[in-house]
Amino acid sequence: MEFLAEYGMFLAKAATIVIAIIVVLGAIAASGNRQRKSGKRGKIRVNHLNEQLDDMRETLRHNVLDKEQLKRVHKEEKKQAKAEHKEKKGQLKKQSEASEESPHEKRVFVLSFKGNIAAEAVASLREEITAVLSLASDNDEILLRLESPGGMVHAYGLASSQLTRIRNAGIPLTICVDKVAASGGYMMACLADKLVAAPFAIIGSIGVLVQLPNFHRVLKKHDVDFEMISAGEYKRTLTTFGEITQKGRDKVQEDVDTIHAIFKSWVKEHRPAVEIDQIATGETWVAMQAKERQLVDEIKTSDECIVTACQDADVYEVEYEQKKSIQDRLSGVLEETAHRLFARWTQNPNNDFYQ
Repeated sequence: MEFLAEYGMFLAKAATIVIAIIVVLGAIAASGNRQRKSGKRGKIRVNHLNEQLDDMRETLRHNVLDKEQLKRVHKEEKKQAKAEHKEKKGQLKKQSEASEESPHEKRVFVLSFKGNIAAEAVASLREEITAVLSLASDNDEILLRLESPGGMVHAYGLASSQLTRIRNAGIPLTICVDKVAASGGYMMACLADKLVAAPFAIIGSIGVLVQLPNFHRVLKKHDVDFEMISAGEYKRTLTTFGEITQKGRDKVQEDVDTIHAIFKSWVKEHRPAVEIDQIATGETWVAMQAKERQLVDEIKTSDECIVTACQDADVYEVEYEQKKSIQDRLSGVLEETAHRLFARWTQNPNNDFYQ
């Protein structure tokens, strides 16, 4: 009887756990359905960077300066602000008399693009650009903080096309690269009216790459057949399991050469000063070297650009926040956890993975 009682308790616990899992999964599915039905994809978030910078400076002052010093600084700033306001008012009045349109002070809109192989950040970038272009004029400026090692041709082609919208609208575009703009990343970066990079940012990789493993000989060795049915002579050229033929290899090389030629033409069109045959070798350079090759215009970090812009304009950080379902959030948490664990493992001094 004691055995039956314990077994019954075990079954009850197991059933409780199963029911709890079902309830949680049901709640997640229901939440996802509600969000899909709502039709809301996301929202634009705007952060006034001038105010943020002022708050940081003021906090530091209160902790560093004594009361008398703080009083003098505030008095001097009020005097300077009054003089600047009077000067700007006079300038705006002159502009208003010379133009029928109502003038406004310069605004700088700061966007960010952190690219992966599939350039997934283009989903947010396109919404941010649409929002900014609905308001911005040629008196304003867009500053894009770009970081990308490149990826799929079609994905970065779309991302570059989004930046072309800015150029077509006549809005000055500054692109800042703090870490890397290579391959597809440079395809985007070269569209800038002004391209700025941190001293040791990686720039270039103007080339095209196709690579894949092939297991045909392994399958053949173990008498495993692989069948592929297609219509069209070049519907499939190089595949993972099929036999690689010279004809297929030549066709892929032809396609790669064609894309490379288009890439070179794209860069030359937007950076006419470069010696395209010298820099389109697939090589990368740090920004200081890239500047010598006319690949970038100025050596500076994005932080310097933003702080400088805050002195002469109203600077707004614009970010499109994707509306995520509970499933997406859970998968994001799991992905981030796995990434952190991997990063810790690779950074372990006892690990010779990178040696």
